[in-house]
Amino acid sequence: MHRKSVRRTTLVGLLSLIGLLALSAVFLPASSASAASPLSMAGGFYVNPDSAPAAWVSTHSTDSRAAAIRASIASKPIARWFGDDPGIGTSVASYVGTAYKHDRVPVLVAYNIPLRDACGKESAGGAGSVAHYRTWISSFAAGVGDRPAVVIIEPDALSDFSCLSSAQISDRVAMLKYAARMFQQKAPNTWAYLDAGHSGWVDPATMASRLRSAGVGGIRGFSLNVSNFRTTSDSVSYGKKINSALGGSAHFVIDTSRNGKGSNGEWCNPAGRKLGVSARTGGGADLLLWIKQPGVSDGKCGIAPTVRAGTFSPDLAMRLINGT
Repeated sequence: MHRKSVRRTTLVGLLSLIGLLALSAVFLPASSASAASPLSMAGGFYVNPDSAPAAWVSTHSTDSRAAAIRASIASKPIARWFGDDPGIGTSVASYVGTAYKHDRVPVLVAYNIPLRDACGKESAGGAGSVAHYRTWISSFAAGVGDRPAVVIIEPDALSDFSCLSSAQISDRVAMLKYAARMFQQKAPNTWAYLDAGHSGWVDPATMASRLRSAGVGGIRGFSLNVSNFRTTSDSVSYGKKINSALGGSAHFVIDTSRNGKGSNGEWCNPAGRKLGVSARTGGGADLLLWIKQPGVSDGKCGIAPTVRAGTFSPDLAMRLINGT
């Protein structure tokens, strides 16, 4: 074959390949599941100097508990939770930007779904309407932008259906699907995870169906054990069953913040629990993370009957450190 013909053939082949790639971009949905790990873009997880435990230590430096809480909790990477905030895009952008400047990956929690905590009630609230939520979550994702991050989307939202009407469930699934699409489109270097509750709540096949309807196929995967106490091994087993029902295409993360002794069946400030391993890769999941802030109350219940949900208690923190 003449050299000119070889060049022509090569050029035709190259153009054909480019055409196929272009068609793929049009017909195949982009997914953060195939994106590079955000951790490959930075030097580790971000430690928030303004987390609830860190803020308490800063203002109580002479307290006899401060050193232990600083060493065991406040110095560790912990997720930051974001609720209703008219300036959510700016707030998220500032937090993610600070982490980026420190060459670290932040872990964020989007927690503002309407009728939030429908069953437990201790953290009730959320956006006032579907439209409000769509605007809020779109701004949240835009605030992250193209910087590396890990985002947990709406803890418990796919698990507490028993406390919602069929119309409310339909609205919720649509909102979560929209949220997944926003992170897919606006935060390309984020690993986003729809929350899937814990192993003692919803059977794996049912949860897989809910995750599929909520758009898990367009993001990295799902999160487990957020603010609960199930062991890592139990959560890994549950996660694998969900993933199998999804066809094996998703990934999951596990909240290990308070699972050092596993669960005693109680969810609201139970006694005798302990810190789990701090944030890291692997462990049978994508990531093991401290999503719940250790020492922050689940509500006015259990061993903290006067401490409202979301409030840091040094007594709760010390119990987790000591396993009492």
